Amino acid sequence: MIRLENLCKHYGKLAAVESLSLEVKPGEVFGFLGPNGAGKTTTIRVMMGILKPTSGRASLGGYDVAREPEKAKAITGFIPDRPFIYEKLSGGEFLKFVGTLHRMDSQLLERRMADLLEHFELSEWKDELVEGYSHGMKQRLVHCASLLHEPKILIVDEPMVGIDPKGTRQLKDLFLSLARSGTTVFLSTHSIGVAEEICQRVGIIHRGKLIALGTMEELYRMARINGGGLESAFLELTRDKNTAAFDTEEP
Repeated sequence: MIRLENLCKHYGKLAAVESLSLEVKPGEVFGFLGPNGAGKTTTIRVMMGILKPTSGRASLGGYDVAREPEKAKAITGFIPDRPFIYEKLSGGEFLKFVGTLHRMDSQLLERRMADLLEHFELSEWKDELVEGYSHGMKQRLVHCASLLHEPKILIVDEPMVGIDPKGTRQLKDLFLSLARSGTTVFLSTHSIGVAEEICQRVGIIHRGKLIALGTMEELYRMARINGGGLESAFLELTRDKNTAAFDTEEP
């Protein structure tokens, strides 16, 4: 459902992403981990057509993102690490705007809006301007927008920022439920615990290169550890590679 083939993104002499190849299957929750500056967000921006790759290919649902961007984006939902919303619109107006972009039937749009606003506990705020929302509420509104058109692929960049423990639990349950219904979830996160709990496979990127890929058990074997879970495997696999700092800033 997601295929990256020899993907490269260079900024002058800096290789933000280098020869990255991987495939994510339908209905899989795939975790994408790496230290800050590793290239996670750059990879996602190329996948979403926000950045043009230097070379290589990204395909979503069989559609080449560079050659068929509208078809690729029509089946994809995107949750960025920071919510960017037209703040002079109400929550309901923003969702209607997104639904119009996806050319949704008006009755279906109204039903989806009502269901998602209720699920994310925003129904009573539907007619309030987004500028009055808290960061967490804005993030939940972005979640609504990303799911409005029932995408086959959901690409998520650090979804737990600004979300309280209850919201985090709801998101994890949502991702698992979407996967069970056949949606592919590509989850970039700094939360190793979240990845360990809900992801079937994990890819670890460092300095733009994919250094490990597999199930939890396969990663443990690669790291040659007997205990400590994914965190220990991650630290061992990226040992002596400047993995101490984690934040959301990437090239």
